[in-house]
Amino acid sequence: MTVYGSFPGARPRRLRTTPALRRMVAETRLHPADLILPAFVREGISEPVPISAMPGVVQHSRDTLRKAAVEAREAGVAGIMLFGVPEDAKKDALGTAGTDPGGILQAAIRDVKAEVGDELVIMSDLCLDEYTDHGHCGVLDADGRVDNDATLERYAEMAQVQADAGVHVVGASGMMDGQVGVIRDALDRTSHEDVSILAYTAKYSSAFYGPFREAVGSSLRGDRKTYQQDPANVRESMRELALDLEEGADMVMVKPAGPYLDVLAKVAQAVDVPVAAYQISGEYAMVEAAAEKGWIDRDKAIAETLLGIKRAGASMILTYWATEAARGLGAGR
Repeated sequence: MTVYGSFPGARPRRLRTTPALRRMVAETRLHPADLILPAFVREGISEPVPISAMPGVVQHSRDTLRKAAVEAREAGVAGIMLFGVPEDAKKDALGTAGTDPGGILQAAIRDVKAEVGDELVIMSDLCLDEYTDHGHCGVLDADGRVDNDATLERYAEMAQVQADAGVHVVGASGMMDGQVGVIRDALDRTSHEDVSILAYTAKYSSAFYGPFREAVGSSLRGDRKTYQQDPANVRESMRELALDLEEGADMVMVKPAGPYLDVLAKVAQAVDVPVAAYQISGEYAMVEAAAEKGWIDRDKAIAETLLGIKRAGASMILTYWATEAARGLGAGR
């Protein structure tokens, strides 16, 4: 007679025995439509310029940006987030290239809109840092500090010109107090009430932004600790969340993604609006560098990081692997 009492009665491993069974019971699924491609477009170039700290990512010319947008759409990616990189000579203290209707970002929005129409959600970075000669996300006062309220006036202008160019969603990324409300009012007053706001609600002052500075040709002197959030804080993020929603945010974001999955989970549990997470340049660079060394399996690591972000609660993920990952998902991998 066989006695079973000494063996486990529950065997969760039964549901892991084959790839098909694991796929059937998977609790979290990643889809191409969960992904958004961040893309940089640089003024005055005819060929893409590689970003050394981000292998495989480039500063696009206007022509190659159009191609990248088409490829993203064909792969099933949901959207593209555009960052403009102006010529250095056009940077100034107020970031006026960012509110020039003919500026590089506004031109890129029109280019992509002409190429893909409404088949790809066109998003734009609404911030001054790419356009200022000091590299900060706002206007500086006489003491060299970022002037919150003077910056809000500039953001209102940026919102209007980006909306005039045809953007679907503005990404309010500067972390100024009251920015969402000012942007919403500016859009509504200029008959752009259908343009959505993606609020960078919890944008932390992170060491992982390093490669991004190269990508946008940053002129930053100092740091952004007086306006980006302290990595030590979570309750502060929830306060920012409440304020952004009260001011009219349609979607909210946590940035970076990987080091802040706990924050992402808390935000996702607290709201009934879409939640985005931005897998930033340093997160990308770490995986690519380790894979180049042969220390990790690149494709599996990419898939695992994206799945972890989705599992934590993101309904949208901004990632530089968006098109590549979407193609893999579409192929059934």
